[in-house]
Amino acid sequence: MILRSLVAAALMLLVVSTSSAENKRRHVRVAASRPTCTTSCSTKSAGHAVLTALPVHTAESDIVDTAVGAGSFKTLVAAVKAAGLVETLKGKGPFTVFAPTDEAFAKLPKGTVEDLLKPENKDKLVAVLTYHVVAGKVMAADVVKLKSAKTVQGQEVTIAVANGGVSVDNAKVVKTDIGCSNGVIHVIDSVILPKATPATPDIVDTAVAAGSFKTLVAAVKAAGLVETLKGKGPFTVFAPTDEAFAKLPAGTVESLLKPENKDKLVAILTYHVVPGSLKAADVVKAGELKTVNGKAAKITTDGGAKISGAGIVKTDIETSNGIIHVIDSVILP
Repeated sequence: MILRSLVAAALMLLVVSTSSAENKRRHVRVAASRPTCTTSCSTKSAGHAVLTALPVHTAESDIVDTAVGAGSFKTLVAAVKAAGLVETLKGKGPFTVFAPTDEAFAKLPKGTVEDLLKPENKDKLVAVLTYHVVAGKVMAADVVKLKSAKTVQGQEVTIAVANGGVSVDNAKVVKTDIGCSNGVIHVIDSVILPKATPATPDIVDTAVAAGSFKTLVAAVKAAGLVETLKGKGPFTVFAPTDEAFAKLPAGTVESLLKPENKDKLVAILTYHVVPGSLKAADVVKAGELKTVNGKAAKITTDGGAKISGAGIVKTDIETSNGIIHVIDSVILP
């Protein structure tokens, strides 16, 4: 009797289990057969489940791997490798990358990409690529609120919202918010280029442009030192102003500018030049400086910084090949 009851209970459990499993399978089949639509469909249609236009996925790949996986950024990836920026863009970040497609690079003048990929143009390539990168993770909703953004290259890109679209400089943003483990990618349809910056003038051109060193410039020309002071250097020049030269005894400058006194003029001018690029902070610590003339000039700080008795009245004028410090008197070896 007990055995019969146990068998009956077991059979009942089996029926219940089978019925539950069948109900789950039926539910799955019904859900799968339910019609679906994209976001363009009306959400009021009975029985329709609305799908988003873009699939939801986890951002497991970094910026570089995401670009490689996309398959439409082959030129960009090659450029990142040539520029030595792979490790940077695989780093912690976060970064926001405005990524030009292969078609975007193809818009550049013929030969431009090949030229940029040459080892000798690495610095230029780095500048172009870092101009496409903004520090931080800036999603599309935040981008449209901006008028500009500072790039890793240092310059700012202009952001504009018009006619329902967004542009970064001259490039249209065609796809946004591609999430990566270390930032976000927004796709653009053109390569954007940093603005050309004027080259920093050298020592001679800086002195000419200042307008207060006319006598010094004339003396440098008479001494045949123009090419030297336009050279690679670097040099530190203690530059006497026109007023400084005017302190010399009458007729001194005119005499020094005569061809027969060229050696004497060279000796005086080179006494105002020190090899290397020395900021004011380094000058005042020096005690004395050996000049290009070969003789040492003494540095004192009592009552203000001075070199061989001449007051240093302006400091740290940077040039492409050195630094100029302005002095109020001509110093003599």
